[in-house]
Amino acid sequence: MVEGRAGIPGYGFGASGTAVSPLGVEELDLLRQTVMFGGEDEEYLRLAGDVLEDQVEDVLDVWYGFVASHPHLVRYFSDADGNPDEAYLGRVRERFGQWILDACRRSYDEKWLDYQQEIALRHTRIKKNQTDGAYETPDHIGLRYMISFIYPITATIKPFLANKGHTTEEVEKMYDAWFKSVVLHVTLWSYPYTREGDF
Repeated sequence: MVEGRAGIPGYGFGASGTAVSPLGVEELDLLRQTVMFGGEDEEYLRLAGDVLEDQVEDVLDVWYGFVASHPHLVRYFSDADGNPDEAYLGRVRERFGQWILDACRRSYDEKWLDYQQEIALRHTRIKKNQTDGAYETPDHIGLRYMISFIYPITATIKPFLANKGHTTEEVEKMYDAWFKSVVLHVTLWSYPYTREGDF
């Protein structure tokens, strides 16, 4: 099942009003080639989705614990006095959980490209805070943290992939596919941070 879990606040994959990606599927294919993301990776990502489906909340606990333990990261979800906006964190958490499943199960096509642009914009001054009305929190997440977050959300996934009795080789292939997928996502999320013609 690929559809979003019912009632996720602000989740709008394929909805009208979603941003339109400036890239086409041909450019996406070149990016896929660049990160060596092929058909076998798609197969192992789908397997990873099956493995992770009932572990999503546990994965999010690890990721949210990491963010909460670093003031320079949690500040993006906090007001000017440094108080975390719990409602905002909760709404983002639900979408983040769905993102895990989308990353594993969605077809990487034009509709998927559009939603990556939507996610990208929601991290920048163009759209951050608008979806959730969290206007007391910073209105922009620096690109440096978008890129550097690749490692935590990659390295921490492997123990979860190994929880269902798959062989070491299968776990490694799921992990490699996940890593490539995360790099591909963050590459696309970087687009709004670049100057015209620089991406």
